[in-house]
Amino acid sequence: MRLRARVRAGDPEAFRELFDEHARSVYNHAFRLMGDWSAAEDAVSLTFLEAWRLRDRVDPDGGSLRPWLLGITSNIARNLRRAARRHDGALARMPRGQAVPDFADELTSRIDDRARLARVRAALAALRAPEREVLALCVWAGLDYAEAAEALGVPVGTVRSRLSRARRKLGRLVAAGKLQPLPADREPQAGHGQEDGDRENAVRSAQEDTR
Repeated sequence: MRLRARVRAGDPEAFRELFDEHARSVYNHAFRLMGDWSAAEDAVSLTFLEAWRLRDRVDPDGGSLRPWLLGITSNIARNLRRAARRHDGALARMPRGQAVPDFADELTSRIDDRARLARVRAALAALRAPEREVLALCVWAGLDYAEAAEALGVPVGTVRSRLSRARRKLGRLVAAGKLQPLPADREPQAGHGQEDGDRENAVRSAQEDTR
């Protein structure tokens, strides 16, 4: 039985396989959207819990479940960001006490390519949430237009238009000297089986004006 059908049937072993295969991509995608290691870890757990809850919606026919999982992650990241904003607002209204070090910031400071991460976060912060999600899916997660559309539950044309808007915004910011050109790295896609042409078009569309 194919993995999709086994996931739909609620096979625990199928979900273990799904986690082993895609947890890293889910984690990376969540971190790129939220910029927080701890929140990304929470998002991984919540993504697979939600995937279990929604398993009966999985079409038994089709390709990789990675786009479906990354779409769930995008929704969870959006909800976690809203919760974090409410939390920060509540803290801002409280009397000031002793500052508590942010362990996530400490971890972030230890990564080898701090400059690259800073550029990614600055670029994402300059975009609206729908544009940010499409950019993260098409450029860094390496999904083609159709897979990104599946992940977000929107038409392919919407993915293209959002990516085009993101490209124009980033291009203007780079031209004005307010943003460094975007790094071009993506996760390796060995065995993903997507169309190279669509993925390359998506990446080029997002980045050609930021060089």
